[in-house]
Order: sequence, then structure tokens, then C-alpha cells
Amino acid sequence: MNPVAINPLASQQQTPSLKRRFGSIMYESMLLFGILFIAGWIFSTLLQQRNALYLRHGQQAWLFIVLTLYFVWCWSHGGQTLAMKTWRIQLVNQDGSAVKAGRAAIRFLLCWCWFLPGLALAWALGAQTWMLALIPAANFVLWAMTIYLDPQRQLLHDRIAGTKLVNMAEIVKPAGKRKWYH
Repeated sequence: MNPVAINPLASQQQTPSLKRRFGSIMYESMLLFGILFIAGWIFSTLLQQRNALYLRHGQQAWLFIVLTLYFVWCWSHGGQTLAMKTWRIQLVNQDGSAVKAGRAAIRFLLCWCWFLPGLALAWALGAQTWMLALIPAANFVLWAMTIYLDPQRQLLHDRIAGTKLVNMAEIVKPAGKRKWYH
């Protein structure tokens, strides 16, 4: 694999639909549950955590590091997480070249904008009960709607990071094979 360009056609491909991206996000969240469960178990076993509040901030930092390593590694080594492979979505630079670890880390940090502004606003307003879910959910929806600010339908964090998602389903079709699905 050429380290400069993952796929020469990637710069010409269309962006995956918002529906496919949400499908990938949902599948990714199920996979991350397992990864974070195991990482949390390793942390609590090695440090003999007997109470959920004992070393709580240390465990949160550990889980954040695990998430960072997972996404940065996957995005900088092939441009796809397991969920992105399943949904045939790939992360590339704006010019179609492979994403390096530094840019992947920037994108990872910017992806937190899906959640953190809404959570921070809920905390600042002292939100309780249903507002604790409504404010972050509104943040999530508003962030998803940023695709309509870009002519190529890229999300805001991709535009800022200089990356883009491409639809690999159009690129990797085997020649002469019939699709068994519609």
C-alpha cells in the first residue's frame, strides 16, 4: 500500500450519506462498549479498584487514552475502523491521501464536539431531569446538520481537520460480480 495515497479514486468519490454515517456510528458504539469494558476491567484489576469512585478520574483518563489510541491508530493505518470497514466508509485527507497520526488525533479531538458543547451547556444551566438528555441531543442534531454548510456534505470537524469521508462502496466493487443485495 502506498503510504501517500490510499486510493487514487478517493479524491473523486462522493461522501457517504448521513444515514450510512449514523449506521456506522451506531455500530462503532457497540464495538466501543466491548473495548472500553475490557479496558476498564484491566484498569480496575491491575490497580485493585474496589469502589467505582476510587481512582475514578484516573480510570476516565485511561479510557480516554484507549479511545484516542483506537481511533488514531485505525484512521492512520488504513483510514477505517472496524465499523467503517463494515459500512464501506474511509477517512482520507482532502486530497485523497492517507491520514497521518497527527491529523487523525486532531480529528479525534474535534469529534468530541458532537457531545461536549451540549454537556457543558447542560452543566452551566444546571439542567435536571429530561433537560440533561435534551440539550446534548440537540447539540448532536445541530452538529449533524453542519453537513448542509459544506457543498461536499462533509461534517464540520472534517472540514476543520482537513479530512473527508468517502464512500468506498463505489470504489471497491469487484469487476464482473453481481450484487446479491439491493
